[in-house]
Amino acid sequence: MILQALTHYYEDLLNRGTIARPGWNLSKVSYGLLLDDNGSLVQLLHLQQEVLRGKKMALVPQEYSLPSPVKRSSGVAANFLWDNSGYLLGADNKGKPERSIKCFEAAKELHLDLLKDADSSAARAIVRFFETWDPSQAAACPVLQEDWEDIMKGGNLTFWYQEHPAAEDPIIREVWQRHYDGGDDSGEQDILCLVTGRRASLAQLHPSIKGVVGAQSSGASLVSFNASAFCSYEHEQGANAPTSEYAAFAYATALNTLLADRDHVCRVGDTTIVLWAEGGDTAYQDCALFSLFGGMGADAPSYQENDLLNALKQLASGHAIDWDESRLDPNTRFYVLGLAPNAARLSVRFFWQNSFGQLARNLDAHYNRLRIIRPAYDQTSSFTIWRMVLETVRKVPVGAKRPDPSPRLAGDLLLAVLNNVPYPATLLDGVQIRIRAQQDISWGQAAILKAYYLRNSRNEQLKEVMTMELNEQSTYLPYVLGRMFSVLEAVQQSANPGINTTIKNRYFNSASATPALVFPTLINLAQKHLNKLDGGIATYYDKRITELSSRITETLPARMTLPEQSAFQIGYYHETQKRYTKKEEK
Repeated sequence: MILQALTHYYEDLLNRGTIARPGWNLSKVSYGLLLDDNGSLVQLLHLQQEVLRGKKMALVPQEYSLPSPVKRSSGVAANFLWDNSGYLLGADNKGKPERSIKCFEAAKELHLDLLKDADSSAARAIVRFFETWDPSQAAACPVLQEDWEDIMKGGNLTFWYQEHPAAEDPIIREVWQRHYDGGDDSGEQDILCLVTGRRASLAQLHPSIKGVVGAQSSGASLVSFNASAFCSYEHEQGANAPTSEYAAFAYATALNTLLADRDHVCRVGDTTIVLWAEGGDTAYQDCALFSLFGGMGADAPSYQENDLLNALKQLASGHAIDWDESRLDPNTRFYVLGLAPNAARLSVRFFWQNSFGQLARNLDAHYNRLRIIRPAYDQTSSFTIWRMVLETVRKVPVGAKRPDPSPRLAGDLLLAVLNNVPYPATLLDGVQIRIRAQQDISWGQAAILKAYYLRNSRNEQLKEVMTMELNEQSTYLPYVLGRMFSVLEAVQQSANPGINTTIKNRYFNSASATPALVFPTLINLAQKHLNKLDGGIATYYDKRITELSSRITETLPARMTLPEQSAFQIGYYHETQKRYTKKEEK
C-alpha cells in the first residue's frame, strides 16, 4: 500500500506539472562545464546559490531537471549528462586514480554510444569533449585550477552549451527518453507489477531514497534484497517483489520529492515523517503539520489555538474549510509515513492512511482531552506532540542543551494520536518521573495526566476529577487530598511571605504516595502557621481546611496507587490554579 500510494501521488504531481516525467529527476548540481563547438572546456559555471541556514548564509547546489541517476553500490556506473568529477573529468580526491580513469571511461562509453548519431550541436560538442579530454591533464586545465579543490570535494557537474544546460537540448532529451523507455536490451523480465497491476519490465534495483535523517547521505533503499535469506524460489534482487521500472521510478521520485521539501518534513526522535494528500495540494500538509507539530520552518504561518480547534471541529463534522486560500475537503485521502535509518536501508516505522476528516476527528478528540486551565503567563499557541514529549525531560536554562526525550516514546505517542487509541504507558511513566524529580506539576504535565486517564482508564471515579477546571463537588479521596495539600501550602506561604522552601519542596512526593504518614504532620504545621495570621485570613483558611476535611469520609490510606497519585497531583494543580485565578480577578 505504501508504494501504491506514493505512485498515485507521483501521478497527481505529474498532472499538476510539478514533477519530472519518467526518466528525469531533480538533481543537485554545483558546477556547469561550458563547452564550445569543438568540445573544449571554456568556462566553469558556479551554480550554487546562497540560502539562509540558521543564522548564516551558506552556498548550496541548485536543482536541475536531469536524466535519472543510475543505482550504484560498489561498481562503476555513469550518469548521463551529469555526475561527479571522477566520471566527467577522470579525477577526484579519493586516492584511487585507476578507479577514476575507469569511471571516466564508463561515462565516455555511455555518452559516445547515445550521442554518436545525434544531429545536435550540443551533442557533437559533448562527443568531442570525451574524445579529446585527457584526465591526466585535468588538474592543469586553466579553467579548473582556481576552483580545483572545491570541485574535488564531490559536488556534481553537468554540461552546458551556449549558456544553457545540455539537458535542455530537445534532440538530446529525445535521445535519452528513447534510451530510457526502450531499456538497455538486457533481457529484463516482463512481469505483472504488484504496484500498478500492469505488465511491464522488472526493476531489478530500486532507486535510492535521500533525505532520511541518520541514513546514508548518498541514499538508502526502501526495497532491496541483499542476502539469500531474503530471497525465495531462486529469485534475485527485485524479482522477489515484482515491481515495474515505472512504479519503482514513480514511488522513489515522489518520496524523494516529499523528503526534499524542508517545509513539509519533520523529525520525531529518530523518525523522519512525511505526509501528503491525494491530489497533491500542499494546504493539507500545512494544516496537518500545524495540528500535529505547530508548523514547520521559520516561515510557517502562526495560528491561534482557538482557530486550530475550530478548524478541526469543522472538518470532524464533515464540513469543508478554507485554509491558506485552499479548500480542504474532509473526504480527501491523507497519508502519513514514518521512516527511520537502518544501515544502507530504511525501516518503515509506521504508515497511516485515512480520510482527512478522520484525522481531524482523532486530533479533535486528542486536543479536547488535553484541555485544562492554564497559568495566565502561558501564551503557547498549541500543545503539540513534541511539546508533550518534552514534558518527560528536565527543563534547562535558556541557551542550554535540553536532554533528548525517548525516540520510541515520540513515535508511539504520534501513532496513538493518529489512530485515537490508548496513549503509551511510557508517556505516563516519563511524566511521573519528572513530577517526582521536580516535586511540582506543570500545566503541561497536568494536561497529559488528564488526557491519559480519560483515554486509558475505566475508573469512572478517577475520570470524574480529570476535568478542565476544579471539581469542587468531588469526594474522591486522592483528589481531595491534593486540594488539601495546596491549601496547606498557601497557609504556609501567607504566614511566611517570601519563603524559599515550602512543604511542596519537602513533602509533595511523600504526601501523594503515603498520605497517612505525612498529613498528620502537615495539619499540625498548618495550625502553627494559622496562629501567625490575622483573624480574617486565618478564618478564611480555617474554613477551607474544615470544608475539605469534611469531604474525607474514610481513613487516610497508607499507600496510594499510581492512578491515585495522579488524581492527587491533578487536585493540587486545580486548587492552586483556582487560587491564582481569584488573585488575578481581584
